[in-house]
Formats: sequence, C-alpha cells, structure tokens
Amino acid sequence: MQTLPLAGIRVLDLTQIFQGPYASFLMAMAGADVVKVEPPGGERMRQGSGANTTLSFATLNSNKKSLTLDLKHPRGKELLKSMAAQADVLLENFAAGTMDRLGLGWEVMRAINPRLVYGSATGYGLTGPDRDLLAMDHTIQAASGIMSITGEAGGPPARAGGTPCDIMGGIHLYAGVLQALLGRNRTGQGTLVEVAMVEAMYFTLTSDFAAYHRTGALPERRGDKTPANTAPYGRYRCKDGWIALICVSEDQWTRILEVVGRTDLAGNPDYAGREKRHARESEINAMIEAWSAKLSRDEAFAAMRKNRVPVAPIRNLEDVRNDPHMHARGTLRRMQHPDMGEIVLPRAPIRLSDYACAEVAFFPEAGANGAEVLRDWLGLSAAEIAELEKDRVI
Repeated sequence: MQTLPLAGIRVLDLTQIFQGPYASFLMAMAGADVVKVEPPGGERMRQGSGANTTLSFATLNSNKKSLTLDLKHPRGKELLKSMAAQADVLLENFAAGTMDRLGLGWEVMRAINPRLVYGSATGYGLTGPDRDLLAMDHTIQAASGIMSITGEAGGPPARAGGTPCDIMGGIHLYAGVLQALLGRNRTGQGTLVEVAMVEAMYFTLTSDFAAYHRTGALPERRGDKTPANTAPYGRYRCKDGWIALICVSEDQWTRILEVVGRTDLAGNPDYAGREKRHARESEINAMIEAWSAKLSRDEAFAAMRKNRVPVAPIRNLEDVRNDPHMHARGTLRRMQHPDMGEIVLPRAPIRLSDYACAEVAFFPEAGANGAEVLRDWLGLSAAEIAELEKDRVI
C-alpha cells in the first residue's frame, strides 16, 4: 500500500458549519495536513468543548489540527498570509466578499503564493444578482427547487431530511480543489475554485426536469412517488414499519408478482410496460401493501430481496448507526471519547485500491495544535508563540 494520496498537501481550512468542513474532512482523510483556522474560542458549531461538543462538529472535523487566529487583528492577518505562502490549498465559505473586506481574498493570496488553490464555497456564487443573499441549507433547498417537489400530494412544500445542499456543496468543493491541484501539476499555477450550493443541487433534479420537459407540466409533490413513468415505486406499510421498492424492468415486475402471490397478472397486457403500470399505480400499490401489511418489515424485505427486487427497509437513525454492513466495511466505527463518551464516527466514503484508508482521529479542541502548527509551518519560537497568546492573536 502507498502512503495516503494527499500526503504532503498543506491545507488552510477557514470553513465552518457543514459545507466547507465536509470538503476539508475528505482532504484530511486522504492524508492532507489540514489546519482548521478558527476564531479565538473556536468555531460556533462546537457549542462549547469537551462533553458539550456537538456530534456534528466531531463528525466533520476528524483528522484535522486546530489553530485559533483573530483575523481582525493585524498580526493575525499577517500570520495567515505567511501560512498561505506555505500552503497548497486555502478553503473558505464565508459570505461573498468577506475575505476581500478582511484583506485576505483571492487576489491578495494569489500575489503571495501563485501556486495556491483557493477554494470559495457560497450559497449563490461570487458574482450575479443574488451573490449577497444569506444562504443556509434550508434556504438553498427552497431556492434550488428541492422543496417544490418534496412533500405529500396536495400538501405544502417540505424540506428534505438532513442537509443535502451543504453536503453536495462540500462534495463539489472537494472535487474542484482536486481538479485545480491536477491542473497545477501541468501549469505550476494555482487558481480560484468557486462552488455555489444552488448550482451544485441542479443535477439532483435531473429526472424531474426530464419529466417537465416531456410533459410540459411542473412536477407535483407526490410523497414517495416519482414523476417518471415507473410503477411500482413507493413505500409500503408492514406490521412494524415500512419497506421501499422500485420496479424498472419486466423481469422485476414478474418477480414482484411471484412474491406477493399475484402471478395471475404475469403477461397481462394491461400491466405490460412501465407506462401502463404507471397508469394503474394506485391499484398496484394497494396490491403490494395488502401483502406487506401481513408481514414484519424485515420479513417483507427478506422476501423481496431473496427474489432480487430492488428493495430496502425504511430504517431509522438507530438502525443506520448500527448497520452491520457499514461497520463490517469499516465505514462506521464506535469510539470512546474521553469527554463525549461512546460515539460513532464515519470514515470518508471514498476508497482507493492502492492506498491505505486513514484511521479516524478525534477532532482537536479549539487551538490545541496552535504551537505545533506555527512552529512547523512558520518556524516560530516558543517565546514568539507565547507573545501571540498573550496578545490574544491566537
């Protein structure tokens, strides 16, 4: 096995909350030396330290170092500039224009280090009429169109669970930085990498845009149903929960009929093909649920799975956190934190055959690596670091 693929890459991570920290987490797990630059006291998502640290922060900041730095202090600005001269990557996800107002924007940093890859992640981008709109996952779900198609039929728009816009933004930022690093290998020059969450979400609606193009009608909210001509496609009640399944071929339709005991419909021209089944969607769903309602969730799942139907149990967070499959693969790991107690932390969902997978290391306390980072990056002495601490620059 080779060393981790991003070993030797130095990253200054000024990001916060979810979007940017996920990109820098992926880099840290790939072996990059990621220094999380936090304001004195730490990023607000910590909400304290020790046992009070949020699991969100712990999850997204594994394998990083922490340096606290007051970027409004002239000495803090100079320290960041000096570190940027040594860095390969700088990441930030402040509101558009914030770094420029601090005197730490792309043009300044490029002049200091022409090889620097400068990643900027925002809600709407660095240009355009909406660049100054404040953006969070919730509002980007609204602006991107996700909410318009999420929710029950006849009901109001609804948000999707989790934070998909933040994480999709982070994935695209990570990919953009890697592209820029590959380009730098050819040209020797860094670049500005810009990612807007609202743009990163566009491709998640590909099937819905296709349905709109095909029919001319805006997709309606339909709960668990799809705008595509696909049936069955839904969630089905069991005695103690739900399963979800989808059918996209005639073979799968035949296998579903075998499981639910309705082989009399096999070969019936009224159910032949996706469009005809879609026209009888409610009837087909009722037929499947009449079968599943007599079984436990796990029994219904096992029966469909055995007959090679695309199916999954609808799991809650406890089910997912304890998933034997992801624990067996090493994706999830139970860890005993000295303050937080037992927690489950994930490894990066990227695997390379010729590289070892990094072990998850706990997030640091705010500023825990400050002396180490300033010594290693800038060669500062213990006396100089003590002076910075005294002046509350770090």
